Amino acid sequence: MSDRPNVLFFFPDQHRHDWVGFDDTVPVETPTLDALASEGVAFRNAVCPSPLCGPSRACLASGSEYDSCGVRDHSADYPYADRTYFGRLRDEAGYHVMGCGKFDLQKHSGDWGIDGKNNLAVNGFSDGVNSAGYWDAFGSTTDEWAAGATYTEPADPYVDYLADHGLAEAHIDDLERRRWGVGEPGTDVDATFPTPLPEHAYCDNWIARQGLSLLEDAPGDRPWHLVVNFAGPHNPWDVTEEMHGWYRDPDVDFPERVDPGEMDADTAQAVRRNYAAMVENIDRWLARYLDELEARGERENTLIVFASDHGEMLGDHGQWYKRSPYQPSVGVPLVVAGPGVRSRGVVDEPASVLDLHATFLDAAGVDPGETDSRSLLPYLTGETDGHRDAVYSGIGNWRLAFDGRYKLVRGYDTNRTANDQVGDADPWDEAETKYAIRDRGPILFDLESDPGETENVAGDHPDVVADLTAHIETLRGPQ
Repeated sequence: MSDRPNVLFFFPDQHRHDWVGFDDTVPVETPTLDALASEGVAFRNAVCPSPLCGPSRACLASGSEYDSCGVRDHSADYPYADRTYFGRLRDEAGYHVMGCGKFDLQKHSGDWGIDGKNNLAVNGFSDGVNSAGYWDAFGSTTDEWAAGATYTEPADPYVDYLADHGLAEAHIDDLERRRWGVGEPGTDVDATFPTPLPEHAYCDNWIARQGLSLLEDAPGDRPWHLVVNFAGPHNPWDVTEEMHGWYRDPDVDFPERVDPGEMDADTAQAVRRNYAAMVENIDRWLARYLDELEARGERENTLIVFASDHGEMLGDHGQWYKRSPYQPSVGVPLVVAGPGVRSRGVVDEPASVLDLHATFLDAAGVDPGETDSRSLLPYLTGETDGHRDAVYSGIGNWRLAFDGRYKLVRGYDTNRTANDQVGDADPWDEAETKYAIRDRGPILFDLESDPGETENVAGDHPDVVADLTAHIETLRGPQ
């Protein structure tokens, strides 16, 4: 690893693990990410520490697994008393730490500031522009969270930008149509018509430009770290007119849903085309950033990382969004390339987004200390041939351990959707959560023979169940 490399961290929201071009089962176009995967390392079996925005990002910031990260759901902000890796890079390594887009460290309070500068320093940033996600933008700029809500005024820098261009009300009205089907058929799941916004005003395009501006203004006398938190490919699937045509005319067909629910097949395909367009749009911005690094003469000394906070079910198992222990929800892309990274291509080694906390600090020459995060650098540089025996994820009632082939899930009812089970136990009540986990039998999936996770084989592999249960108990205590 080069001495104190710069770090470019692309961190989209809700990008599932298999929606990448180097996974030949999904016809999505991500040529820039594919090239990085060939140049460096792509972890096929990467997971998020928790499949929900706030907890997942809190785990990454703190280096702590879900049960100790301080954010169990969206009812709490990241605790200021806890240091972030951003702050340690800034204060201990002298990095210029920048971020743009949807940070979600103050998910509960929604305290962005109209310029996006609120809480930047306390969260560990030198500079940045923090903005709301889709639905936080709607809730903060209307008089009520309901159909028929009236636009009031912007509360974050993105909607403020739209207001300056006379587009804020049109965007909020569009979100209302998608959320409640007001004036248009559909909801935020199945509404696939294009946004009325022009290309320059599309949220991810605006976020990407903020990052380039931050990079342009960064001081040249010290290394930098930039995290670009895209709002997509999170629902709603509000692609621009141009993006809407990328996977249509002719239509591109995506894999059928595993154990599909009630949505008809044509609508599900339309959703997947929009989702793919959102992914491809982010990949095009990745290419622009790499061009910028070349122009700055910094490409060779910049560690480039692409990951996501969690995945998206996209109708598999009849579910949408996240919160589920199935791989479309917990599995994420994780690609690393740059100075010192040995070219391994796509690997089966299990890894967690949580591990980026220690990896970034390690690359900057800072000892991560006592943390649940484990640096990927020894594996990335070829110093070791393995990283972890198993990785961990959870939210609410359930926990899982995954060794790259077998996934053990405790506390989840496969006969109900993830959202149906959110209220089964108070996630802040240890006794309730442990009871929910203990009361439901083990679920074991063999992803090698059953990638769709349709058959519980716990009874066939008691030794695997015992080993992965021990991994969960190491973090949770006896279940």
